[in-house]
Amino acid sequence: MAKQTDFAEKAKKAASERGSKCPKCGGIKTPTLFIQSVQSAHGSYRFNRQRVQVCKCNEKQILG
Repeated sequence: MAKQTDFAEKAKKAASERGSKCPKCGGIKTPTLFIQSVQSAHGSYRFNRQRVQVCKCNEKQILG
């Protein structure tokens, strides 16, 4: 049979911070989807999607 998890283990897992640490500020980097609208040569718009890591030190540069 599988091991039963108790409430303390579930709370410990939920409280833990996910992501990697930033070497500059020491904060946790959170993956964020950055979507930018770009006008093509024909005059129509398209969306560039890119996943970036955001922390306290680069938040203003990325999010504006």
